Amino acid sequence: MKKNLLLYILLVFLIVVNGFFLFNYLGRPGAKGPKGPDDFIVKQLKFDESQMDQFKTISDAHRRKMNTISGDIKKQKDVLFSKISTETLNKQEIDSVTSLIGMKQYQLETEVFYNLRAIHELCNDEQKKRFNDIIKNARHGGGNPNQMPPPPAKND
Repeated sequence: MKKNLLLYILLVFLIVVNGFFLFNYLGRPGAKGPKGPDDFIVKQLKFDESQMDQFKTISDAHRRKMNTISGDIKKQKDVLFSKISTETLNKQEIDSVTSLIGMKQYQLETEVFYNLRAIHELCNDEQKKRFNDIIKNARHGGGNPNQMPPPPAKND
């Protein structure tokens, strides 16, 4: 009986914790869930409607390009790492695949640069100053290069 009671208590605890997590993660009623970098940029730069439309177009095109390039990198890495278990290694083949990965990584970094440049061009002078600060903080903030930008500062 004591073993079952402990299991029931643990089960109730896990259900409550999961409910709490889902409520906070998915958001309260009326909330749209977790926000991404696009929402962060739009809020920080206070884009008007015209800028929002242009930003959405730029962002959608960027996302498609990034997904394509990232998919290509993943495929090439799959090819590369499938060679680990082969009996004999062909150094030329390994060098060729790693060169292809490097070229795709170059395309990825170039796409990020031109996307940020397009957003910068979309901004007015005041927004450009704020955008430059955001980029500077993101570049020098350290941590994971794939992490989302910090949350916006609260203006109390």
